[in-house]
Amino acid sequence: MSVSMAIVDFIPVILFLIAAVLIQRGLYEQMSKGAFALLSAGTIMVFCAGFMKALWKLMYAMNLCDFERLNQTFFPMQALGFLLAGISIVALLFFPQKKETLLAAGAPAVFGGTMVFVSMMVLGCFCFSGGLGVYALRQKKTKAAVLFMAAFLFMMAMGYLSSRDFTKASMNWIAECVNLAGQLFLLFASREVFKK
Repeated sequence: MSVSMAIVDFIPVILFLIAAVLIQRGLYEQMSKGAFALLSAGTIMVFCAGFMKALWKLMYAMNLCDFERLNQTFFPMQALGFLLAGISIVALLFFPQKKETLLAAGAPAVFGGTMVFVSMMVLGCFCFSGGLGVYALRQKKTKAAVLFMAAFLFMMAMGYLSSRDFTKASMNWIAECVNLAGQLFLLFASREVFKK
């Protein structure tokens, strides 16, 4: 892993953060406090997971240390984050959003197996991107809906790529490009729906 590849890994993380802020600002007045709390917690977890993994890659590439825990927390943290964000969008779309209503959510137990996290990631990404796509269609923003769906497909492609052999630099660069494209689609879709 090269330093340049490690630095590039921060770009999708920053793009996701910008998209998350746009989404949060755009939905703040429309969501109940509980649903907005789930959205905020979920997107913050996804951002932190990506930032910690990028930081681990950078420290590893610079031969500072191999702080493996930063890498190991990425998948469970990101999976739970997307699940929470996805639940919040489903709540927005299908449940009355009274400002005084407070939704409660229990955090699922953490398991060592990856299938639980794969399921959470797929369901969370689908509800998050798919729900935002439905929201965009309700706002008559078809282009944004298509971009949200493209973001979802690229997120799923990242999941597939993460199961491949990452000892090759070429696979790392492919994954970086797919991740970057997915986050760009998410950012452009968010900007299209929530621009003032």
